[in-house]
Amino acid sequence: MKPYLDRAPFYLTCGSLISILFSIAASHILLALALAALLLSSERMRLPPIKLPLALFVIGTVISWLASGHIHDGTPQIRKFFVFTVLLLVYSTFRRVSEIRAIALIWAGVTTLSAVRSLFQFWQKYQDSQDLHQNFYDFYIGQRITGFMSHWMTFGGEEMIVLLFLLAFLFFSTQRRWKAAGWFCAAVLGLSLVLGFSRSIFLLGFPVGLLYLLWFRKRWLVAAAPVLAMLAFLVAPTALKERVTSIIQPHAQTDSNLHRSITRRTGVQMIRAHPVLGLGPEVMKDAAQFDRYVPSDIPRPLPVGWYGHLHNIYLQYAAERGIPTMLALMWMIGKSLWDFAAGLRGRLASTEARFVLHGAIAVILAVLAEGLLEYNLGDSEVLMLFLAMIAFGYVAKEAVVVDSRP
Repeated sequence: MKPYLDRAPFYLTCGSLISILFSIAASHILLALALAALLLSSERMRLPPIKLPLALFVIGTVISWLASGHIHDGTPQIRKFFVFTVLLLVYSTFRRVSEIRAIALIWAGVTTLSAVRSLFQFWQKYQDSQDLHQNFYDFYIGQRITGFMSHWMTFGGEEMIVLLFLLAFLFFSTQRRWKAAGWFCAAVLGLSLVLGFSRSIFLLGFPVGLLYLLWFRKRWLVAAAPVLAMLAFLVAPTALKERVTSIIQPHAQTDSNLHRSITRRTGVQMIRAHPVLGLGPEVMKDAAQFDRYVPSDIPRPLPVGWYGHLHNIYLQYAAERGIPTMLALMWMIGKSLWDFAAGLRGRLASTEARFVLHGAIAVILAVLAEGLLEYNLGDSEVLMLFLAMIAFGYVAKEAVVVDSRP
């Protein structure tokens, strides 16, 4: 009976990692059960070697929360540290690269189902715009495809992470089994990702991660990528072309260009006023608090948009929790990148662990790039996948058992 109990944390962790793609409630229940099972098992509890920056980030957040005077407002961010237990659970229970490969393939399958649903959603929204005799672009931007998720940014963030990890498997894994199905999933996910119209994802985050993977796969593909992108743009539907060109030619308030500019400038004002401890977690969701820091030269009323956060992870963490706490998080992420790159330069460069390390690096780079334009780590779903990728990278780097079986 005891061996089964010892494996329970692993299977519950797998269930949590998979269910986050369609139900945050189910995922968190399984995460809690996995943590309880780990505590009751004989498995040794381990954290990846990022304990110091992680501890500084947690401590900095708690100090900022206690000093803010808004204890109730900031409580959700303290509760969100529960998601960080995925680092402990994955690093303590995963042992084989084959186990990580299985999760990558299951993620791809589940997310592809979500993407297929999103394609039907896209078609339905197009039909609705035609029935209402409305311009599709204006109709669609405020109600985009979501797949199994509740918001298009969460859906797009999950797709980006899963697709990059899948491509790392397709490019670098030595296992041939499932690759044909993998390419089909990649095609569906790529189409859905683009039709999501989230510029920070399909024009910034994903291309950064993809270019990294292409560079280490075949470097000439990096030079070919802009040419292929231009050809794709020329044959793209009108609405998609408009979405791309909206970067420099926005559709008034339909696009978020001005809104993002205001949140950036406001974030800088917040950081200048509270550089060490910040305003406190979640404080800026109070409209009155946010309004205090909006530069005086910006006319009112403000453009349509969500002002509950700054749509930028660097400004968000610095404004909420102070510059030192933001830097602690960047140290944690930067150390992960350094360690994974070091693993690829060493003995793991020729093993199956290579695809995991390349996938983890690609995902981290993509999330950091997208984070310039969106508070992507504020979504528990995206944060959980991101932390799982970091833990996967350390499991692969350690390579306790490299299983070469198909």
